[in-house]
Amino acid sequence: MTEVTKPGRNEWINKLTAKGEDYELIPGEVWGRKCRLFKNAPPTLREVFEDSRSNETFLVYENERYTFEETQQRVCQIAAILINDYGIQKGDRVALSMRNFPEWVMIFNAITSIGAIAVAMNALWLTDEMAYGLTDSGSKLLFADQERLDRLEPVYKDLGIQVIAIRPQKALHNDIPDLKDLLANSVVSAMPQVDLQPGDPATIFYTSGSTDHPKGVVSCHRNIISALLSWELDIQSRIAELELTPEPPENQPAVLLAVPLFHATGSHAVMLSCYRSQRKMVCMYKWDVEAAAELIEREKIAGFTAPAAMTGDLVETAKRTNRDLSSLMTVGGGGAPRAPDQVKNIAKSFENAMPGTGWGMTETNAIGTGIGGEDYLEHPTSSGRISAVLDIRVMDEQGNELAAGESGELQIRGTSVFQGYWNRPEANTETFVDGWMRTGDVAYVDDEGYLYIVDRIKDLVIRGGENIGCAEVEHALLEHDHILEASVYAVPDERLGEEVGTTLYCSADLSEDDIRSFLLDRIGRFKHPRYITFSSEPLPRIAAGKIDKRQIRKEAHARLGTPG
Repeated sequence: MTEVTKPGRNEWINKLTAKGEDYELIPGEVWGRKCRLFKNAPPTLREVFEDSRSNETFLVYENERYTFEETQQRVCQIAAILINDYGIQKGDRVALSMRNFPEWVMIFNAITSIGAIAVAMNALWLTDEMAYGLTDSGSKLLFADQERLDRLEPVYKDLGIQVIAIRPQKALHNDIPDLKDLLANSVVSAMPQVDLQPGDPATIFYTSGSTDHPKGVVSCHRNIISALLSWELDIQSRIAELELTPEPPENQPAVLLAVPLFHATGSHAVMLSCYRSQRKMVCMYKWDVEAAAELIEREKIAGFTAPAAMTGDLVETAKRTNRDLSSLMTVGGGGAPRAPDQVKNIAKSFENAMPGTGWGMTETNAIGTGIGGEDYLEHPTSSGRISAVLDIRVMDEQGNELAAGESGELQIRGTSVFQGYWNRPEANTETFVDGWMRTGDVAYVDDEGYLYIVDRIKDLVIRGGENIGCAEVEHALLEHDHILEASVYAVPDERLGEEVGTTLYCSADLSEDDIRSFLLDRIGRFKHPRYITFSSEPLPRIAAGKIDKRQIRKEAHARLGTPG
């Protein structure tokens, strides 16, 4: 008897993207680069939001609950305020800097629905960092909560930017209104008419790199929507491959938002993906594993996506808590790799949940490769296989493509890849090669198409999924009068993946407390070095005269007893 071979992932993706199918792919261009497009994709985010109006619950924050319809009504009000009260036009930049409040979602949706560009500012930034982001992006208007208003205060008058307060807790400047008051005087109406195209820029997300300052990543509506449909396609192909017959859920599908919305994971993979699937999104003010377990039980959360540190916390809580976490079906990851043991522990620790992860970047709108379930358990160190609308290749230093199993720089191209860095032509020239984006990651792809990230070329520390540019921290340290040389590097950490380490050569005796106090007003606390080493001699250098960071990092790891 001839054995019948069941279709695998590639065969199902080919079927689901064929002519006449919902996810049909056609040739096209984005930013002048040839790629594959979803023929039936909504043209812009505006249609994604408008088409999702319903009486299903969408946003939950503490005691507040908003349906998709109520959310969109509020979005229309904010859009009218932006145009009528603040003169925001197509292409203008409007910044958001706040915690994961429902207003973040509503404001983001309003900005992108009228053709303006949403500037998602890192809520962990301090005063100088906020000033840089607002100035660099040229934002005309800022929405900020009280914590961010306090940080903005020292430079507010100098920046000359218009500001709207979100949930203020103090008296405001006369020229800073409370959004709540503006909404009270605004009539609910239809979305203002704007000529909006798929290729229009929609967002600027800032990402840390090997330069002193974060860079603004510019993406258009098509970039983002391509990522959303790619995740849908991956789910549908997996269901078909495993011959699953999903039963109608007893409760509305729900996800827990515990990662910041100013990251593409939070805004795209969690928030925006809720619209077409009509999922309820439960927002957390900040990460608290005990509160997360309570929310999972109370709201019947089915999905949770977060960096390894947070999913690891939840695994430990699941082992010792009496909370009913049986509603949890998927525990996704990203931002930093999980230890193989945690992959196995997710499957063991939850009654129904299976682990998942992926590799993506702000520059790819969080999409890239993905893996989950039994596939992930069998390949626990892999980041998965490539999305259907993207291509990857691995290159050596001479620009030659490497064979399967050989490590080199990972490069990527396709529909979700961003336009370029805002006002950084030199960075764009360095990043793009013949339409391919250089990721700065060292990787290999095996014979089955599974991606493995093994190192990075870029000088970064990835702490709990947060990218920290070593050069930025070095720059802040070198502002100290007595720090003559500074080298910043990653130190492995069991919970966060990596922590910040530094070796300093100083002209006077300084303590670790001196260093951390000095940095308090210069860079966010998450960027502060946890490990500080003082050298009595100038730092070693390579033949070209640059500091020998590899040797310094190796010596530091030897002292700390961490793998180097």
